[in-house]
Amino acid sequence: MKFRLKALGLHLLGSAVVLTLVLGALYVGWYHWPGWYLADARQVGTVLAGADLTIGPLLTFIIAGASKPRRVLARDIGVIVVLQLCALVYGTMSLWNGRPLYYAYSEGLLQLVQAYDINDHEIELARQQHAPLAPHWYSLPRWIWAPLPKDEDERDKIVTAAVVGGDDVISMPRYFRSWEEGLPELRKQLTKVDDLKYFSPAEREDLKAQMRAAGFAPDQLNSLAFTGHVRPLLAVFDPTSLKIQALLRVTEQPRPQLKSKHRGRLPSNRKKPPPNSLH
Repeated sequence: MKFRLKALGLHLLGSAVVLTLVLGALYVGWYHWPGWYLADARQVGTVLAGADLTIGPLLTFIIAGASKPRRVLARDIGVIVVLQLCALVYGTMSLWNGRPLYYAYSEGLLQLVQAYDINDHEIELARQQHAPLAPHWYSLPRWIWAPLPKDEDERDKIVTAAVVGGDDVISMPRYFRSWEEGLPELRKQLTKVDDLKYFSPAEREDLKAQMRAAGFAPDQLNSLAFTGHVRPLLAVFDPTSLKIQALLRVTEQPRPQLKSKHRGRLPSNRKKPPPNSLH
């Protein structure tokens, strides 16, 4: 047993070091707040942690034995490590392909733009037109303004495509302009929390309470919704400087408990409420 525990500990330590280096590099480079939250990267991170920190070391604990020939033990552990590396590569590529590239203001909304949101054709068009904000493989997240083009035909084409699920202007780097250029337009779109339709009434009350606690005025025109793959954040701006003062997340509400005379079960004539969802 002592030998097995030692093998488990060494395997767990090695797996933790490798996983920390990989996730740490991605987090520091691309997924720092609010990227990790808006991209909902915790799902991939949880799978990686489960494979590398639980399944791999546990299998080593099972197959390790002091009496087993070292060559056979090395082969078995090698197979486990190869499987772990396959899972690590798959998860890392998923995070890499979905890495945040832009935080875009466009048409009254802040939006997350990930690497897979921009297809190769649009990247090539942006580079051909020498767009200053075209993405490269080494590009880190940037705050940008993505206005619709001034040409009415081109504008209508983009809007129509977006309505039916095609590419929106936030997926077209050739139209991207600097964050500072978009601030005058952004100022016109700032609104009160109560006027943001991206949040339910209960969520708006929760966000207003957070704003008051942080010293912000919820009745001022100082807010925009910030969307991604989960519940939107609330971006709170300084109305004068237009600097983002806070990004507030809706507090998760506990699931209500339904009372019933049936022990631990719902009455047969009532449906079980759906589980809470972040989407």
